[in-house]
Amino acid sequence: MTVASSATAPTPPLAARAAAIGGSPVRDILAVTARPEVINFAGGLPAPELFDAKGVAAAYQAVLAEAPGRALQYSTTEGEPALRTAVAERYTARGLATGADDILVTTGSQQALSLLATALVEPGDTVLVENPCYLAALQVFAFAGAHVVAVPGDADGVDPEALEALVVEHRAKLLYTVPTFQNPTGRTMPAGRRTALAEVAARRGLWIIEDDPYGELRFEGERVPWIASCPGGEDRTVVLGSFSKVMAPGLRLGWLRAPAELRRACAIAKQAADLHTPTVNQLAAAWYLERYDLDAHVGRVAAVYGERRDAMLAGLGEALPAGSEWNRPEGGMFLWVRLPEGYDATERLPGVVGHNVAYVPGAPFYGGAPDPRTLRLCFVTQTPEEIGEGLRRLRRGLS
Repeated sequence: MTVASSATAPTPPLAARAAAIGGSPVRDILAVTARPEVINFAGGLPAPELFDAKGVAAAYQAVLAEAPGRALQYSTTEGEPALRTAVAERYTARGLATGADDILVTTGSQQALSLLATALVEPGDTVLVENPCYLAALQVFAFAGAHVVAVPGDADGVDPEALEALVVEHRAKLLYTVPTFQNPTGRTMPAGRRTALAEVAARRGLWIIEDDPYGELRFEGERVPWIASCPGGEDRTVVLGSFSKVMAPGLRLGWLRAPAELRRACAIAKQAADLHTPTVNQLAAAWYLERYDLDAHVGRVAAVYGERRDAMLAGLGEALPAGSEWNRPEGGMFLWVRLPEGYDATERLPGVVGHNVAYVPGAPFYGGAPDPRTLRLCFVTQTPEEIGEGLRRLRRGLS
């Protein structure tokens, strides 16, 4: 006869990957600096006062009034045809021929990254990333069990020769890059460098994930062609896009543009994740794109962001210690700072926050050895006046 124990057994442990992967340092910093008196250069948040709230509200009202049964019903995993068509037409108009069937709608482009990791990465596979790299991409690949290797580069991005050597050395199958107004550095990869990466991918059998959430936020200069349009890159480049930075992040609408076989694999992974992206959000976005001029709206937003970038650039020389270096992005939301020798941006942050201003230290963005002197500043969320005050506080905090 077996006697039942009165003791309660412990719950089973978390999966090793869940226990090993930490949270986002950016989110942690935002939680600490959420006080209204803090001028926060740490977040990557679009300026909420620039959202077209009336237009988006009209879109939701229309689809719920005109087709409530459809808007509130399940949808296909691949996405609503009207939205896929609209996204495809925007790519085609910009020189990248795209059909609706090339698009898979996702719940933000962050989900697209997770689906690609599921479809492409086996535990132990090597994934190559630029250095520094978008932090949430590093998290996705770590959760997938990838061996992440940073590719050396320069102010123009990934070095093609270093990339090819690492593909051969590690038998890597995937490169992840944000070539336009990169997060965190704000840099843009020139056309010649993009062509060279596509040639390496074609020669060595490499997938390229071309993440492009910021590309439409250009203040100056000329648009650079996608890697996906470069010879050799057409059949092995996945382009990720999003309405988060140009319409509203709360819509959680993104997409991937991918070759057919990979797109089907991602659709199956999405079925397992969430079945489909919310129907009402998709239909509202499609309605908006049909009746409103999104390009005009983006142009207005970019003009304001350009003024805010200029305000930050104008004050950085006085705010930062002598010997600091920074770049001048042509668009996007971020610029990148390197403090002088002897400074550690992570160690300095608590003192800076004590002066009611915040930035993100650069160290967490590195897939390889970090440069502790680096930090990221977001210039789009505050007005020029607030930026000026924030930089005065930054000067005091760093002194």
